[in-house]
Amino acid sequence: MNAVQQLAPTLGVASVCVGLGLSRASYYRKQKPKREAKPRAKPERALSHEEQQQLLELLHSERFVDQSPQEVYATLLDEGTYLCSIRTMYRILADHAQVRERRNQLRHPSYTKPELLATQANQLWSWDITKLHGPCKWTYFHLYVILDVFSRYVVGWMVAHRESVTLAQRLIEQTMQNQQIQAGQLTIHADRGAAMTSKAVALLLSDLGVTKTHSRRYVSNDNPFSESQFKTLKYQPQFPKQFGSIEDARAFCQSFFHWYNHDHHHSGIGLLTPAMLHYGQAEAVTQQRQAVLQVAYCAHPERFVKGLPLPPAIPTQVWINPPPPTRPAPQEQH
Repeated sequence: MNAVQQLAPTLGVASVCVGLGLSRASYYRKQKPKREAKPRAKPERALSHEEQQQLLELLHSERFVDQSPQEVYATLLDEGTYLCSIRTMYRILADHAQVRERRNQLRHPSYTKPELLATQANQLWSWDITKLHGPCKWTYFHLYVILDVFSRYVVGWMVAHRESVTLAQRLIEQTMQNQQIQAGQLTIHADRGAAMTSKAVALLLSDLGVTKTHSRRYVSNDNPFSESQFKTLKYQPQFPKQFGSIEDARAFCQSFFHWYNHDHHHSGIGLLTPAMLHYGQAEAVTQQRQAVLQVAYCAHPERFVKGLPLPPAIPTQVWINPPPPTRPAPQEQH
């Protein structure tokens, strides 16, 4: 538009607009001064402030507090009273931010998202309990599993007839002894199940010098490693539809967890087995893999378009809910 204003006195508005591919109507519309928006006058038929307050008090009354505006309108109309339309009731409630449940109800607190980091084994554990189907309908066995988040190594597990705080205490304490955990070394993360949030477990962890954290309610992503491990368990081809006895369940879990820890090459930890990473064998295994790839590359380099292949990297850190990346500060322009 500035170019049109500069050239119009000498070439004319029409010629300049044609040359620039602009519409003359748009140019002239831009030249008109903008009108200031005038405040809308209150309609004469609108309810007065006193009438609106009386309506709000009626809607908040014990008689109508749990009724919709449609129900209030119809009830009053049957009693020979008309205050306003249904739409006006909604509009007045919206003006006071009350188009919702008007009774006092429980509001769930907002839980902080856990952000947990593990850079080595036995630094962060995750534990959970899942059900295994028993021999009859509505019968279950309960599988307790404690998982090292960094290595994915199952450090402790137990199959029991019930979900019990006492059993959970026993498993945690025994597992910490087996792994030689020192006070102040470990953080244990869990969801908000009854056993996980029990006072007895909290006191035990406090006595052992362990930090405890919990998932937010109804957020499965806050405990992803235990959930993923249970999925691996239950998606095994050998996993039975139901177990005939608790001994059968324990025998199956004994075999499964040995396979999971020592034979299963986990995609989340560079195709290492959890035992390799947990017990410090990852570097040696990766070097051996690199030697094999080096031999294969020297034999047929034409098969490797991107050059010498590298084995999957060894993980150096694992997050539960990594913090969002910080935005880089803008660079100063010179």
